[in-house]
Order: sequence, then C-alpha cells, then structure tokens
Amino acid sequence: MRPADLLVKAAMKFRCRIELEKDGQIVDARSILGLLTLGAQAGTSLNLKAIGDDAPAAIQALGDLFDNCFYETDGQAEAAI
Repeated sequence: MRPADLLVKAAMKFRCRIELEKDGQIVDARSILGLLTLGAQAGTSLNLKAIGDDAPAAIQALGDLFDNCFYETDGQAEAAI
C-alpha cells in the first residue's frame, strides 16, 4: 500500500491526466482505490500514460519512483516526493 500512496502523492503534483494500465484495466494514478484494484505487486508490468502540458515531467517523476523501487531499500521515500 505504501508504493500506491507514494504514487498518488507524486501524481497529485501534476495537472495532466495520469493513468496506469495493467492487463487492459486503466486507472487514474491519483486514485488510491483505483491503484489498489490493479492488484499490482513487485515485478508486475504496468503501462504509465500522461496527457497534458506537464506530462513529460509527470512521466519522469513517476518513472523515477518505479526505477527506484519506491525507495523501499533506503528509506528515503518522503524525501523523494
């Protein structure tokens, strides 16, 4: 649940529409319930999509969370968002 919370907090910083898709199911990245319904666990393949003026920055920021495994290993998640 912690990664979903970090993802929502990061997504809220952007104006663009941000979606995550898993196996054809698409959810709003600002919705914790939506994210949890995906049932995504470590290693799950997801597609990240952003549409709007600040979409490139959103993709970069959220992609960094994924690339850094939501900072699970170094405890620096709050500093990252």
